[in-house]
Amino acid sequence: MHKLPTSRPRIEGEREDEILDATLDLLLEVGYDRLTLDAVAHRAKASKATLYRRWEGKPSLVVDAMVRARQAPVIDEHDTGSLRGDLVTTFCGSHGIGRGATGVLGSVITTLASDPEFARLFREAFIAPKLEVSRQIYARAIERGEIRPDVDVDIIAPALAGILLHRSFVLGVPPDDATIERVIDHIILPAVGHAAATTRGESPRQKARTS
Repeated sequence: MHKLPTSRPRIEGEREDEILDATLDLLLEVGYDRLTLDAVAHRAKASKATLYRRWEGKPSLVVDAMVRARQAPVIDEHDTGSLRGDLVTTFCGSHGIGRGATGVLGSVITTLASDPEFARLFREAFIAPKLEVSRQIYARAIERGEIRPDVDVDIIAPALAGILLHRSFVLGVPPDDATIERVIDHIILPAVGHAAATTRGESPRQKARTS
């Protein structure tokens, strides 16, 4: 698997953070096509040569910023002991898919079809780790006996994000935590044959905490 370049000298600590943050800020402001290394260098108060000493070009810099900038969307793995709890805790909250991820993806979505190098780096470094978190959530649910072992994890693992991004980009309805929980309860759990159902009088988030 191709990785972001590691043989070039690293720009250490806060200087690197400043460059990555500046890149992500500009990406959100102007989009991928209009973002330039000159603009990043100016925003970060760095030379263009400094950027090229660390990154091969715009694709690798932008993907690195999407993955590692301080305000980049992060999906961490959470093992709560239940499938629903894992899904809610992973995809809701301050770093869930409703908090920043759609803005970042909206800035690069058309580039995925027009720039093969960016698309490859993006899928390998940004999408693949998040997809693996989802796969592990369903793998644990299978191990616990919550869902059948023949559930097609390759299909179901990206389904939640796919539904939410469709609502955001196609329907123009940005996801919030309440919507994410509705999708989990009404689409994802029934799709995998999960027995859980929201208890009358108990909120979905309360049920996640008690599952």
